[in-house]
Amino acid sequence: MENAPVFTNDAIVFGILMLILAAVFYTSSAKTGFWKSFYKVVPALLMCYLLPAIFNTLGIISAEESQLYFVASRYLLPASLVLMTLSIDLKAIFNLGPKALIMFFTGTIGIVIGGPLAILLISAVSPETVGGSGPDAIWRGLATLAGSWIGGGANQAAMLEIFKFNPEKYGGMVFVDIVVANLWMAVILMGIAKTEKIDKWLKADSSAITKLKNKVQDYTAGISRTPSLADYMIMLGLALGAVGFAHWGADGISAGLSNNFEVFNDKSSALSSFTSTFFWMITISTLIGIILSFTKAKKYEGAGASKIGSIFIYILVATIGMKMDLLMIFENPGLIAIGLVWMTIHAGLLVGVAKLIKAPYFFLAVGSQANVGGAASAPVVAAAFHPSLATVGVLLAVMGYVVGTWAAYLCAVLMEVASAGV
Repeated sequence: MENAPVFTNDAIVFGILMLILAAVFYTSSAKTGFWKSFYKVVPALLMCYLLPAIFNTLGIISAEESQLYFVASRYLLPASLVLMTLSIDLKAIFNLGPKALIMFFTGTIGIVIGGPLAILLISAVSPETVGGSGPDAIWRGLATLAGSWIGGGANQAAMLEIFKFNPEKYGGMVFVDIVVANLWMAVILMGIAKTEKIDKWLKADSSAITKLKNKVQDYTAGISRTPSLADYMIMLGLALGAVGFAHWGADGISAGLSNNFEVFNDKSSALSSFTSTFFWMITISTLIGIILSFTKAKKYEGAGASKIGSIFIYILVATIGMKMDLLMIFENPGLIAIGLVWMTIHAGLLVGVAKLIKAPYFFLAVGSQANVGGAASAPVVAAAFHPSLATVGVLLAVMGYVVGTWAAYLCAVLMEVASAGV
């Protein structure tokens, strides 16, 4: 039995995470000295993610013993999306052009072809790693990984149901998912600190993104004011009220689809992912934020709406980091190797296409996370570039839900073919 973490009380764990965030923001605000040099290399957002991972690895805290990720992803994430969408310029979002979609689908294709290619490459070195037969066939387990990396948990469950992987070995695939996806997110976050250099190397035209950010910043500056207690209460009321409505709507839609249409209850159907309450919760909360952006509520951006939303996002980042055990990399090196090769192919294809079409790093990062991380992390990565861009991450993550099951199914079939000769 694994040792219990030092702290299991979520009040204590939350306090530790908040102290970590405070320490990161305090040190990253330094104008001179060591910390200024340090944060030029390591972005503050990465430290907000990495430090909780270190605490988890050391056994001080544990995501398995905590409900904080659930609270942050189900309550704070939708609230942040409402607050950060208040000032959105929907027309400017669409004016970003087709490169966002191109990079998203490139990421999807990278996952689809990366799986079978990883099997072929690893089989040349270690055939037993990608072997197995019947329910124990490794390709069946990797199919669940494909579902997770193109859409999320609902798609992953669909792949498990379709390909009938041995449930007793399923934990190993979840393990690979956590390790590889989190390592890749860490790489993405490190790149954000070097966005300008990367864009220059890609010869990317990021003028549309810059224009959008500047437009939002100019608007915010024009309506900026010292917020009152009433402002804070109204903003929190709008955000958390929207969260409540989003949960109510998500429960109703999910139950309505399940109770009235049998096809949505079939876990082997691509439509089963649409019964995910998380999917509808994110969709509804974002829609509420967009609707509010056409009302007087938009002016609450001047009182700091997106800043409050950013606080919620950083708390979510800390709880995501808490799920990562850095020592897990060494527990099953064979499966981890498959995952790393797979993700390298995904990343390489993204970089190649970005270079070809001169797409900014923003589209590469968010397009990748909309696939691999889904709605829980794509907005986080997008907001790291600027709060006004969080909606781009949500919209692409929703696209991941739509194509996830079909794309993962294709990937699984190709992996079965690749495994045939092993």
